[in-house]
This record gives sequence, C-alpha cells and structure tokens, in this order.
Amino acid sequence: MKLKQRVVLLAILLVIFIFTKVFLIDNLDTSAANREDQRAFHRMMASLHVELDPRLDHTLQSPWEIAAQWVVPREVYPEETPELGAVMHAMTTKKIIKADVGYKGTQLKALLILEGGQKVVFKPKRYARDYVVEGEPYAGYDRHNAEVAAFHLDRILGFRRAPLVVGRFVNLRTEIKPVATEQLLGTFMTVGNNTCFYGKCYYCRETEPACADGDIMEGSVTLWLPDVWPLQKHRHPWGRTYREGKLARWEYDESYCDAVKKTSPYDSGPRLLDIIDTAIFDYLIGNADRHHYESFQDDEGASMLILLDNAKSFGNPALDERSILAPLYQCCIIRVSTWNRLNYLKNGVLKSALKTAMSHDPISPVLSDPHLDALDQRLLSILATVKQCTDQFGPDIVLVEDRMTLSHL
Repeated sequence: MKLKQRVVLLAILLVIFIFTKVFLIDNLDTSAANREDQRAFHRMMASLHVELDPRLDHTLQSPWEIAAQWVVPREVYPEETPELGAVMHAMTTKKIIKADVGYKGTQLKALLILEGGQKVVFKPKRYARDYVVEGEPYAGYDRHNAEVAAFHLDRILGFRRAPLVVGRFVNLRTEIKPVATEQLLGTFMTVGNNTCFYGKCYYCRETEPACADGDIMEGSVTLWLPDVWPLQKHRHPWGRTYREGKLARWEYDESYCDAVKKTSPYDSGPRLLDIIDTAIFDYLIGNADRHHYESFQDDEGASMLILLDNAKSFGNPALDERSILAPLYQCCIIRVSTWNRLNYLKNGVLKSALKTAMSHDPISPVLSDPHLDALDQRLLSILATVKQCTDQFGPDIVLVEDRMTLSHL
C-alpha cells in the first residue's frame, strides 16, 4: 500500500475512533445524568410525607435559624430537609407577637411576626374549596390554599424555588387584635357573628372584607426569606398588558423569544431556563398572573427565579390557559432534568404525589378533586408541547443540560 493511501486510511480510522469515543462518552454522560434524575425522583417521592413535628434532633438551633441557612442563590431549601416538618410546625403554631398590614401589593394579606422574630405573610381564606373562579385566568381574590399547593408542587418538581408555606388557623380576636398595629386594627369589623378585616392594599375595600368563621380564620402562612437575601424585582418578559384590546408583543410575535435571547439576563446564564420552568409550573397551577418576578439582588442573572406569590392559582379546574406556556412553545427549550421529572410524573403520579404531600397540612384537604385531576391533564399538554418542539427542531436543540453543584455549607 502506497504511503499516501496509508495516511488517508489512518486519518479515516482516527476520525472514526474520535467520533466513537465522543459518542460513547456523551451517551455515558447522558445515561448517568438520567440515572441521577431518576434517583432524585425516588428520593423526592420517599420524602413527600411531611409530618408536622416540633422535635429538632441533633441541633440547638431554632427552626428559623435552620430555614435561613437553607437559602442559597439557586435554592430556597435543599433536597434533603429532615427538619422541614419542625419548621412548618413552628410556622403553624408559634405565638403571634405582632400583626401589621401586608407589604405592597394588590391583594389582602397581613404581615405577622412569630415568636423568635420570624416574619410570615398571612393570606386569609376567601373561597370554599369547590368554588370556581370564572372570567379571566387572573380573576378573583388570592387563594390561600393555592399557596400551600404550589409550595408542595415546587417540591415535587424538584425546583425548590418557592418559600415554605403551610396552612394555619388563627383566632382574630385573641391572637391578632391584641398585637395588631393601629393601621391593621382600623380595618377590623364585625359582619353578623363573624370577625372580619379588609387590610390595606391596592384592591382592598371596606365593602370586601375577609371574614372568619366566628373568630377563627383559616389561611396560609408563607415564610419570609432572610433579610440577608434582599430581593430584586423584574418585569416578566412574557407579562400581560391587562388592558382590553392591547396585546403584549409576545402575544402576536412568534419570533419574540429570539429578541428575549438577545437581552440581559436572558442572553446567558440560567435565567431563561428558569422562565421556562416557571411557565411549566404556572401552567400546571393555572397561574396567569406572573407579570413580575423576583430574584436575589446583584445576581447578574445567576440567581434563581423565586416562585413567590402563587395565590392566583387553582381558580378554575376546567380552564387550561395555554398562553401561560408561551415561553416554552416560543423558545422550544427545556432543561433535561425538568423534562425527565415531568415524564416520571405521568400516568396519575403527579396527582397522587401532590395529594400525599398535602395530606398532613392543617387545612387539608387543600385542593378539591377537580383541581387535582386538572394537574394530570395539563401535564399531558406540556409533554405534547415539548414533543412538538423536538419533532420540529430535534431533541439536541430542545433538551438543554443545566446542572449546577450546590452547596449548603
């Protein structure tokens, strides 16, 4: 064989060797990643049941100190949280030492300080479990039970970006009024035999108070994030105009995602994939009201998108508002870990998992069966949307690896 032919043959063999090696390594890496996703899913399923237990073994720290130490730039709480039940027990039982009007916003809430100095946000019950909110997908009052359900869904999806939430019953007469500020106390009234308050917010009205059953009010309490992690507010790139007859650009421009990708912080880092995750999360819970979102300050796009204020959810189980998924079907990208988790939750697993996770909350049952059934149906729509993307662009483009090593030291 001539020297030139040998050189050509060796070059061909070298190319085949390199291609085979790269292909095998990529497949091994993908297979290992998928196995880790599966292990993480099984760990989550094994820890779904959270019993509210005051015991904190092997530590002298308060539940508030433990929860504060959990927070890192990409997670509000870690995957393994044996103290979660104790923290949530404290949230629902610790003495209220101060009550004030809620922070800025459009919906009624109260800011409570619990024994030990921990802030929580209290959202009162407005609707019965089987009440259906008609009209626009963002219509109606906040739903306190939606906050509880959304927190547990965040756990199930493996995002861990929602602050801790638990249901709580409070006695307005004996627990709130004696420690209320004058501003909050001035909004209390009696309607029939029920104690009510209307608070202070953009849409708060004396004619539309939230009323207890006698003196006992059901609500949700959301754990305030530590002050050492100040928040930064951002306008959601897929936010609505909330003006009749006026569409946002994303509602008529199918290439809108290309423009978003050229804008900071969506041009690099994890933020755009966080937007996609959030669209999936919001579609499942029926939340079409995420016009802004929060991250940690001065993060340069590296912080997570924090899943705050999820109460405009679970309003109408029959309404599947597809436009919530616009970031997904316009960008046609999704994290591999999110895609794997969604597939593990098929065939009724999601409904069963959420029902189990919420079963020991003080206000259980948290959701009515139609809302639980709607979750499984919406999951199928998400999977079908991703399949349309992979059929059009291929899985190598649509499925994006985004794994980060997190530290809770």
